[in-house]
Amino acid sequence: MIDEGLLTYLEGYITENRKETFEKVLSERTRHFTVVLEDIYQPHNASAVVRSCDIFGVQDVYAIENSFTNKVSKHVAKGSQKWLNINRYKEDGDNTKDCLDDLRKKGYQIIGTTPHTDSCVLSDFDVTKKSAFVFGTEKEGISDYIKKEADGFLKIPMVGFTESLNISVAAAIILQDVTTRMKKLPIDWKLSDVEKKELYFEWIKNTVKNPEKLIEYYYKELKLGEGE
Repeated sequence: MIDEGLLTYLEGYITENRKETFEKVLSERTRHFTVVLEDIYQPHNASAVVRSCDIFGVQDVYAIENSFTNKVSKHVAKGSQKWLNINRYKEDGDNTKDCLDDLRKKGYQIIGTTPHTDSCVLSDFDVTKKSAFVFGTEKEGISDYIKKEADGFLKIPMVGFTESLNISVAAAIILQDVTTRMKKLPIDWKLSDVEKKELYFEWIKNTVKNPEKLIEYYYKELKLGEGE
């Protein structure tokens, strides 16, 4: 539960323009789609995908770290990482299973992205279903576990000699297509009011300087006021 008094207090440290920007961005955010990065070892690739998620309004990123640590390059991500929820799975060898289990509990179907199977072509993909798009490691692609457990597969049509796209390019193409089509349909793709307020609160804390000290000061003053 968000402390409304604290929220109002912290709002005093940001501009009206920033508030309006937050509200505008939140109105376009979605959890209807999400992205899963499975063992991406090139920081610039992971960072570019994170940046695309922010650009196309996808709020959550799930990072599976079985063999490699998912690192974000500030120069490539351009600060986009601080506006997203990045969920990391790095505890043990069952990270992929744990991630998929969590996603299914949240109502997602698991869609592996690969050009090497009898996949659904992007333009034919059903955007009405809540979906988690899995992007695999740079060379091998999605793991055998994902291939076995996925509810479906997705591919971008290609007509050249090259068989695959860079992961960051593929993610950008897919997200732009599915989010654009999603918004044209009568489906509930937007965040709830509660989710918007929670993110708004987190974004303010990510914006103001020394938020911990401001919060500490707020409660100190509140306690002193109650003692009067």
